[in-house]
Amino acid sequence: MVLKERIDGLLGAAVERGDVPGVVAVVVDREGVLYEGAFGKRNLTTGEPMTPDTVCWIASMTKSITGACTMQLVEQGKLDLDAPAEQWVPMLKEAQVLEGWDDEGKPKLRPPTRPITLRQLLTHTAGFSYEFWNADILRYQEVMGVPNIATGKIAALKTPLLFDPGERWEYGISIDFAGLAVEAVSGKKLSAYMQDHLLGPLGMNDTAFKIRPDMRARLATIHARGEDGALTPIEFELPQDPEFDLGGGGLYGTAGDYARFVRMVLNRGELDGVRVLDAETVDLMCQNVIGDLRVTPMKTVMPQFSNDAEFFPGLPKGWGLTWQVNLEPAPTGRSAGSLQWAGIANSYFWIDPVRGIGGVYITQILPFADTKSLPLFEAFETEVYRALG
Repeated sequence: MVLKERIDGLLGAAVERGDVPGVVAVVVDREGVLYEGAFGKRNLTTGEPMTPDTVCWIASMTKSITGACTMQLVEQGKLDLDAPAEQWVPMLKEAQVLEGWDDEGKPKLRPPTRPITLRQLLTHTAGFSYEFWNADILRYQEVMGVPNIATGKIAALKTPLLFDPGERWEYGISIDFAGLAVEAVSGKKLSAYMQDHLLGPLGMNDTAFKIRPDMRARLATIHARGEDGALTPIEFELPQDPEFDLGGGGLYGTAGDYARFVRMVLNRGELDGVRVLDAETVDLMCQNVIGDLRVTPMKTVMPQFSNDAEFFPGLPKGWGLTWQVNLEPAPTGRSAGSLQWAGIANSYFWIDPVRGIGGVYITQILPFADTKSLPLFEAFETEVYRALG
């Protein structure tokens, strides 16, 4: 009861102040749902209410689900974390390291010193980036006519590496290649594989790459925050017939569905009697697997899409398969060894295997790391730990 009162009060007040258009939040433990609430509007113009079953673009929260699909195939021996991934995704053979720019403004490229492994793809250590946080990638796209990833075009994957594979961590498009590896060994489109082997078995019935008519009826609108702080609905939707399924950011879904995925992780691969991953596999996924490398701040070069972004500045953060791993306890109350990631439209989740709890928080706002929504997520998490003691 204390949990419901605190979270309802926190989120309700934020909507009343106009901090966010609408928000859905869920808290779970291994056994079930501890809290679920929805406040505000799906669309500030139409006034449709945000509801627990509202469908949202979960963007890069897709990555962990694609990672789980990949790890199923690693378990079966069909994929190998430490083998060159080009055997499943031949276009990786073409990847070149960007060394700089010549006098004519053309990119200077060289072959990488080693092939890219599947583990590096899953941990953002392969060398790829996103144009939102890297000026060289943005420039390369403009100079070479490479489309951005949100077009769903396969040509969007033809961006260079920024360093030799394994040398450092940089957030990027590498999980999309992992999705292509899943397709190569399963013989199915990623959407079909995911439905058959993860979403379906976990009862995540409102999560999909393609927005069904019944999902569209509940779809939240993305709002852009202007320089004056005002929120305006915008028209943004991923292509519904893309050239490839975006394993790095293509899913639409509900907070309740994602909370089922969180509970599966808390239960080490099982949910409601259905096992989708071996317990030992989930244990590996939850470890920091990038050694002494560290997650670094993401500095924006496209402020309309992202602010500068870093979770818990000053705390050391590693990476698992595939999410951020807190190497120390966080000020919100989460334990060392907790997992977290997010979607660019300000959706967030965390999983605390030590305490056996996790949470999902979804708003639909650009740019990422919103000045109101991100602090609200952190306040939400803090109140959860306070209430649960």
